[in-house]
Amino acid sequence: MNCPFCGDGESKVVDSRPTEEGQSIRRRRECISCSRRFTTYEKIEEIPLMVIKKTGNRESFNRNKILKGMIKACEKRPVALNDIESIVNEIEKQLYNSMEKEIKTEFIGELVMDHIKKLDEVAYVRFASVYREFKDINTFMGELRKLLKEKTN
Repeated sequence: MNCPFCGDGESKVVDSRPTEEGQSIRRRRECISCSRRFTTYEKIEEIPLMVIKKTGNRESFNRNKILKGMIKACEKRPVALNDIESIVNEIEKQLYNSMEKEIKTEFIGELVMDHIKKLDEVAYVRFASVYREFKDINTFMGELRKLLKEKTN
């Protein structure tokens, strides 16, 4: 860190504490060369995550889209909002931990499907019907058969 007063690159940290929000650390530094003090802030570098849509368009990742979709699928089901939020947090963590900068919506959809299946089977079928774009009752029944087969195994 270069001193803002003399430009020297050597400084020492004289005080360090987290900010009120806890999202960064405030450091008081003293320049070795001119002895003047200055403040720096250190925070986690966030990797912007882009989502590649089915059409090929790209947009910034928005966790609220997953949350809304899951809430809609779980509507009138005995599923706590905290459980839904926990799943969304887990999915978001998985996406950022993948270290990929661009992720296809298909991958995100499959993650949601895996989690929601464990949460509530009716919500899973609701979500799958929208996500997989069921065109008719046969497609719907096919998904139900797969679910029943997994359940009996």
